Amino acid sequence: MSAEILNIIEKSASRDLQFSRRAFAGLATVGAMGALLSPMLSACTQPTGTNDSNADNGTNQTNANDSANTGKTSQVTIAMGASSEPEAGFDPFFGWGCGEHGHEPLIQSTLVTTTLNMGFANDLATSYSCSEDGLTWTFKIRDDVKFSNGITLTAKDIAFTLEGIRDSKGSQTDLSMIKNVDTPDEQTVIINLEKPYNALLYTLALIGIVPAQTYDSNYGEKPIGSGRYLLEQWDRGQQVILVANPDYYGEAPKMQRVVVVFMAEDASLAAARSGQVDLAYTSATFSSQQLNGYSILACQSVDSRGISLPTQEPKGSKDVDGVLYPLGNAITSDIAIRRALNMATNRDLMVENVLNGYGTPAFSVSDGMPWASKEMILKTDIQAAKQVLSDAGWVLGSDGILVKDTLRAQIDLYYPANDTVRQALASEFSNQIKEIGIQINVHGLSWDELYAHSLSDPILWGWGSNSPAELYSLYHSEGSANFPSYYNDVIDEHLDAALSTNKIEDSYAIWQSAEWDGSVGVAPQGAATWVWFANIDHLYFKRDNLIVAKQKLHPHGHGWSVVNNVDQWTWQ
Repeated sequence: MSAEILNIIEKSASRDLQFSRRAFAGLATVGAMGALLSPMLSACTQPTGTNDSNADNGTNQTNANDSANTGKTSQVTIAMGASSEPEAGFDPFFGWGCGEHGHEPLIQSTLVTTTLNMGFANDLATSYSCSEDGLTWTFKIRDDVKFSNGITLTAKDIAFTLEGIRDSKGSQTDLSMIKNVDTPDEQTVIINLEKPYNALLYTLALIGIVPAQTYDSNYGEKPIGSGRYLLEQWDRGQQVILVANPDYYGEAPKMQRVVVVFMAEDASLAAARSGQVDLAYTSATFSSQQLNGYSILACQSVDSRGISLPTQEPKGSKDVDGVLYPLGNAITSDIAIRRALNMATNRDLMVENVLNGYGTPAFSVSDGMPWASKEMILKTDIQAAKQVLSDAGWVLGSDGILVKDTLRAQIDLYYPANDTVRQALASEFSNQIKEIGIQINVHGLSWDELYAHSLSDPILWGWGSNSPAELYSLYHSEGSANFPSYYNDVIDEHLDAALSTNKIEDSYAIWQSAEWDGSVGVAPQGAATWVWFANIDHLYFKRDNLIVAKQKLHPHGHGWSVVNNVDQWTWQ
């Protein structure tokens, strides 16, 4: 059995670029790999049905393929993609928890957490408030929290963490709005902002607090935290083992040991098929596979797939961080084209044909969230799309493709070549849009190549966050992801006003107005800057007797989000 999982991971390493960039790059022989993977083999050969004592000490080496699996254990083994491994370790200064694929940091505590309905609950905080001008947030924190090295957590640790992330060159979290953090006493944190930032709590819900006294450059590999779990072992490129923190101030985790192995998607499937893991990530591509003792766990998400539509006419190039990118597109700069693409897209068919039903039609980047606008939703209407194009002067050419003056309605659409689901979505979109006389040519490229097209051609992106700040990034003139290069003062005013609102609940309607306020917005009936396709369900092969606690809507990124509440998982 050890040889079997070793073979699985060896094959994964040979196929997966992420592995080649990590630990496997230097492995020349199977023998060397076996030596490095031996701790993981020991962890993964724990039978799901062992009792707690056997699971903890590793003395029971019963075959994990034993199909009974009816006992109880306090350990779970999870297969995640290779990209889920944090390259810089478990350090919030470099994106752990609060990075691009946001999730709860597990090893560290946070000031607050988000609830199932995207409300807030206290973690370290006992109370918090925001000043009328939105520039000052005051938190009172617990006095009974200790780091795993025995040092009491105080307000100074929180100030150190927030200012450290703000100033870190490797940070994946924007805290530039923080002016400074005051700590008048050990249980009071005062965050002073440069400008109002209504979405701050959503960011703080993912930022793990580190100890100011002992933080150093090795923290990512040897993190000291006060969260639900401790890092017991990390074998780069292979696995992470977390164990319950015996000094945790909250409810003790029900799942005492969490083993995460990193592998490619087909290897994840093979590991589940051979009974080596309890939860294995997968995608719609493999969702029809039948595995004895496993069923599909489908976690709904705001992990949206959609294409950006450049709104500018061709204008040479634009300097982005010292690199010149071509700017503008002669076809998508026509608002009639953008609106027609939205109208003609059959999202239900995409979910059915590409995702095997594991997803929901997407109309925005925040469907299902409190700040999502119903005005983004539209029905597929081929005739209306054709009429919009006709009214704008587009006529069918002899080959069935629309023409207008010297322009032919032909668009190049790019997607990341290593993503089979995006490839299928792009092909489905191309097939659908032929009906209205627009030719979509799809191209798979590496990410390095894709970015060169980001301001001049549609790209099939993946977005989605548990924060309304995502709307600002995508739709504001100065947003970091404003790839359509659409600039509108009214939309900017709505987005700025939403961030400036004192109460989060009051901001929801303002966020929605940026998408459509009755006359202006990025909605399909407005600027139509994107075509959203589908929200991807995050899929896992789950062992039948594993009870996974109810999940929040997952953000973009198929990885650590699923274990946000792993402490509440149990076995039947």
